[in-house]
Formats: sequence, C-alpha cells, structure tokens
Amino acid sequence: MPEGVIRAGPDEWEIPVGYVPGMRVPGRFFLSDALAAILEPGAVQQLANVATLPGIVRYSLGMPDLHWGYGFPIGGVAAFSLDEGVISPGGVGFDINCGVRLFMTPLVRSDIKKPRELFESLYHAVPTGVGAKSSAKLTPAALSAIMEKGARWAVDAGYGLERDLVRCEEGGVMKQADIRAVSAKARVRGIPQGGTLGSGNHFLELQEVSEIYDEAAAAAFGLVKGRVCCMIHCGSRGLGHQVCTDHLKVIEEATKKYHIPLPDRQLACAPAGSPEGTAYFGAMAAAANYAWANRQMILHAARREFVRMFGIEYESMPLVYDVAHNVAKIEEHTVEGYRARLLVHRKGATRSFGPGAPDLPGDLAVIGQPVIIPGSMGTSSYVLKGTATAMERTFGSTCHGSGRVMSRSQAKKKLTGKEVSDRLLSQGIIVRAPNEAAIADEAPEVYKPSSEVVQVVHDAGLSTLVARLSPIGVIKG
Repeated sequence: MPEGVIRAGPDEWEIPVGYVPGMRVPGRFFLSDALAAILEPGAVQQLANVATLPGIVRYSLGMPDLHWGYGFPIGGVAAFSLDEGVISPGGVGFDINCGVRLFMTPLVRSDIKKPRELFESLYHAVPTGVGAKSSAKLTPAALSAIMEKGARWAVDAGYGLERDLVRCEEGGVMKQADIRAVSAKARVRGIPQGGTLGSGNHFLELQEVSEIYDEAAAAAFGLVKGRVCCMIHCGSRGLGHQVCTDHLKVIEEATKKYHIPLPDRQLACAPAGSPEGTAYFGAMAAAANYAWANRQMILHAARREFVRMFGIEYESMPLVYDVAHNVAKIEEHTVEGYRARLLVHRKGATRSFGPGAPDLPGDLAVIGQPVIIPGSMGTSSYVLKGTATAMERTFGSTCHGSGRVMSRSQAKKKLTGKEVSDRLLSQGIIVRAPNEAAIADEAPEVYKPSSEVVQVVHDAGLSTLVARLSPIGVIKG
C-alpha cells in the first residue's frame, strides 16, 4: 500500500486530505489485503486527484476492482453538488453505459446436447468485434429515436417484451438526452452498430446458476439453481466513444475558461450547469440510451436462437436486470442528514440501490436492486443485491467486475489465444471469438479473482451475495 494511505477498517482504506495538494475531501476505497498487495499505486494517485475537483461531496470512492484509468480510476465513484460541482468525461469513460444484462432460460445444462452448434449459432446471430455491423439497417431517423428513447425504442420496434423495460436500470432510458449535442461523426459511427457486440472485454456468455446464497432474493430475481442463463456485456460502441472524444475537446477548453485547477489534464471538467457541462451531459445520456437499445437488440437476437434451437417459448426467457457501469446521473442521496440532488459519476462501478430506493420495480422494492458482477472468461460471475449500507456509504454504488491486473499488450506477449481457449475447453468451457488475439488479452489471469472482489463488497455491505453463475461458454468481441 502506498505510503500515507491509512487503514480505515478490515477491507477499507483512506487517502487523507493532503495526500496530493488541493484535496477537498478524503479518498476512501475498499480492498482486501490480498487485493491491496496487487494494487497499482497510480490508481491511488488518481483517486486522490479526483478529490481535488470542485463541489465533490464526502469522499472520492474506489471499489475493489480499482485500477488505472483515464482521469478517474476504473472502479471510481464521485458525487458532486449540482450548484458548485462539475461534470467530467473522465468520470464516465469512453464506453458510455458499458453495462451488463442477464436473462434466464428454462433450460438446464444437460438440455444443451450440441454446445458448439449453439455457440456458432449465437455467434452468427450477434455481429461481434471491431467493425461489426448490424443487420438491422438503421436509418438516421431511427438512430435519433434510439438516442431519445433507449430500450423503449427497441421494444416498440419488436426487439423484446414490455416487461424487459421494468427490469432495466432507469427503465432503459435517460430522459435528459439531448441528441442535438451528438455530432454527425458520432451518428455515422452509430448507425451500422446497433445490435452488435463490441471488442475488448465485451462478451455474450452462457452460464449455469450453480449456487444460491439468498433464497428470497433469488426467487424475486427469477434465479433458479441449475438453470441456464445468458449474460450480455456491451456498451454504446463507436457512437459513445465519439461522443466522449468530441466533448472532451470542448470540456478541456471549458476547464481553462472557468479557471479550474487540475492535477491531471485527463480530469478535464466543466461546471455541471454550464453550457459545456450541460451539452456533454445531454450527449452522454443519448449515448447511454443507444447502449440500452443495443443490449436490448442483442437480447432479442439471442432469445430467437434459443427459440429456434430448443423450441422453447420466447416469453419463457425473462430479463433478470440490466445495469450500467459507465455513466453520470442526477440522484437524490442523504448527506449529513439532508436529502440532496447530486451528480453521481460511476466509472467501472455499478449502482447498488437498497430496499425502498426509488427507480426499483415494485416487486423488488423490499429486496433491493439486482447487482450483476461478471467474472473474467472462465471464472464465476455473481448476482448480488443492493443495500441500505451502500446508500449510506457509497452513494448506492458497488464494484462492476474483477478489474485488470495485466494490460492487453502484456497479455498478448505472455499468452496466445489458442493456449487460453484450449485450457478453457479442458475445463468444459467453449470460447468463440473473431480471432485468437481477442481471446489472449481477456484470459482469466489478466483479471483479479472475481470471488475475492465480490467477497469484499459483500463483507463491507455494499452489495450482498445472491447467486453464483458458472460459465458454460463465451463469445468474445
């Protein structure tokens, strides 16, 4: 652990004010001793840097998947006053609303007699990887509607069920979207990619519900031990990346215009209510809506393949939930005994709203929000539930995954895709990807152990375990 960082609890650490000049609040992050031993010092520095931003409230927060990112660390959470605070693209990331959704099937593992055939079928149903193009043939008018309506557009267009929307964070749409703030270049990139799976750490994975820890929550979520489920991890594709790129240039100038001192230029920001900040927020929301529609379209394609191959009913595959990882939202939280509207940035972090929180479906109000934490390729994923503790301590936030410990370039030097896929196949896990490089840089060992990361948030009460999901096979972007 870097010098000057203080242990604040069993799995909790504090970066005191003064660790870097200009800190307005302390940093606080959650790591076990084992995870602390492999923590990048640069991630701690970034967390401290975030604490210097104007209007930050209470803490600059880091989850146990904490690692180096652009400006903010990945696994970083920060809430800002709407009156005095800022909005920063570095606190959202380039893949706006990268997120995860999980749906159940009525199948058990033994029902899948020809797994390779199934994965080939899914691979061809969902265009995958760099430059993947959709078969949907979106028009410019449809793209505008997607950016305004999100998953609602997709359901209205026949991609899914009305009840899917109830099980999406925000109902699958941020109503603050302003499509006027989305550039022509971003639109050009977005038109061919609706309903496609991105590259990098994006995936479509079939899993088995292998263990239930909380029977009541599992029943409410629709999780059944032994059943096959499907997890989709994807975001806003080239459109979201372009939105971030476009607005970063404007926000960098705004940082100078409003005389905001920064320890790192990657923390470029603008006052939340400024024209520049408002434009970025509107464009970010439009990109977030595109991501929700994208995941809805992928869900629909996957369901259709299950119907075709197994003769099951489309309606027998309910959505458990859809969560966002990279987004900034206006939310109400209690600060020093008072309710306040805050601009909460979550970058590589998942919302973890507890029982009774707003925006939860009625049937989940007494349980809390489903939290989906994917493992790395070949390791278990987990479903947890949101907690009152998270609402009190982390603005209703928890981790979003395992967190990398090895860069993609390092992984490609040390591993080959064939080695990784052969090893996973020996464990009964099928991998399908556009090329071997896409497999090598996402090998299980380039990530922190998902079980360790999840145990930290469970023990800290930031989200509590509901079920473990074991991989059957994965399609990598």
